[in-house]
Amino acid sequence: METSMDDSLPLQARLRHCAECAPAGPSRRGLLLGALGSAALAACATPAAGPAATGAAAPAQRIDVHHHHTPPAWLTAARTRGIADGPAVNWTVQRSLADMDAAGVATAMLSVTTPGVVLSGMDRDATRRLARECNEYGARLVSDHRPRFGLFAALPMLDTEGALAEIAYALDVLKADGIGLLTSYGGDKWLGDPQFFPIMEELNRRKAVVYTHPTTANCCGNLQANVQPVMIEFGTDTTRTIASVLFNGNARRFRDIKWIFSHAGGTMPFLVERFVRNPILVPSSAQLFPEGVLPELQRFYYDTAQVANPAALSALTKVVPLSQIVFGSDYPYRTSLDHVKGLRSAGVFSEADVQRIERTTPLGLLPRLRG
Repeated sequence: METSMDDSLPLQARLRHCAECAPAGPSRRGLLLGALGSAALAACATPAAGPAATGAAAPAQRIDVHHHHTPPAWLTAARTRGIADGPAVNWTVQRSLADMDAAGVATAMLSVTTPGVVLSGMDRDATRRLARECNEYGARLVSDHRPRFGLFAALPMLDTEGALAEIAYALDVLKADGIGLLTSYGGDKWLGDPQFFPIMEELNRRKAVVYTHPTTANCCGNLQANVQPVMIEFGTDTTRTIASVLFNGNARRFRDIKWIFSHAGGTMPFLVERFVRNPILVPSSAQLFPEGVLPELQRFYYDTAQVANPAALSALTKVVPLSQIVFGSDYPYRTSLDHVKGLRSAGVFSEADVQRIERTTPLGLLPRLRG
C-alpha cells in the first residue's frame, strides 16, 4: 500500500522516512522475461579459463551504476497511463538489496527507468511534481540504507526552467550523486539538441555525472510484430544520442560533463568507422573535432548492463580504453549476478580488469562513495 508523506515536514524528517512500494502480483510479461533471463544465463554461464573465471565470492565491493528503483509516485503515474508492466511493477527495496547481496554489490546507483518522469499527457506542473517526488524518494532510500545506494536524479527535461530548478534541488539539497537522463525526449529530441543547451551548460558548470538510459523514439516503437523495442531500438537510441552529443557540438562545448552511456554505447562500437568518417562526409563538422572523433568517444563512460558477453565487450574494448568501462546490471530487468558471471566468462578481461570495472573506475566518478 502506498503511503503519503506530509509535505509540511522538514526535508530531513522526510528523508528519514522511507515509504516502501508494495509489491504487485507478477505480470505475465514479467514472468516471461524472468524465465528468459534465467535460461539465457544458464546457456552462457560456462566459465572461462584463467583467474577471471570466479564468481561473486569476494566481499561486497562492486558499484552498480545501472540499477533501477520504482518510486510510488512514478508507479501510480505509469499505471494511470497503462505503461507499468514487468519487473518494475514488482520492485521493492528488499529485492534490490537481496540481488546486490547475492552478487557482492556494495552500492547501487538508483535511477528511474524508461519512460522516466516526462510522461505523455502530463502538464508542466505535474511533471515537475513527479520529478521532485521521485528524487525525494530516492534520497530517502540513500539516507535509510547507507552506504548501499546512491542516486541519479531525474529531470523534467522538456521544461528548461523546471529542469534547472531540479538540478539545484537534487544536487544541492538532496546531495544526489549525479543526474539520470533518457536518451531522447518528446520522441525526437536527443541529448545534443540545442533546446537542452541551457541545461547542459548548468550540468557542465557543476561538472556533473550524467547517466543516460535508452528509450524508444516515436519513429520506431512498433516496426515489427513480435520484436519488442528493447531488442533493437534501445541500443539504436543510445547511438543516436551519442551522435547528437558529438555532432551538435555538445561534447566540445560542455567538456566537464561526465557522460555514462548504457549498454556499451548501444550500436556505436559497431558503427565507429562511420562516426570517425563523419567529418569527411560533413566537412563543416570537422571544426568540432580538432583531434578527431575517436578521442571524443574515448572520453565517455560506458556501462556493462545487458552486454556481459564476448561479442559486445570485445567490440567496446576495441573502441575505448578499459578506464572508461563501468559495471551496470539493469536490475530488476536482469540480475547483478548475471553480469558478475558474464564479465568473467566472456574471456575479454583479466580479474584485475574486472575489479577495475566493478569498483576502481566507478569510485573515480562518484567521489562520495569513497567515504
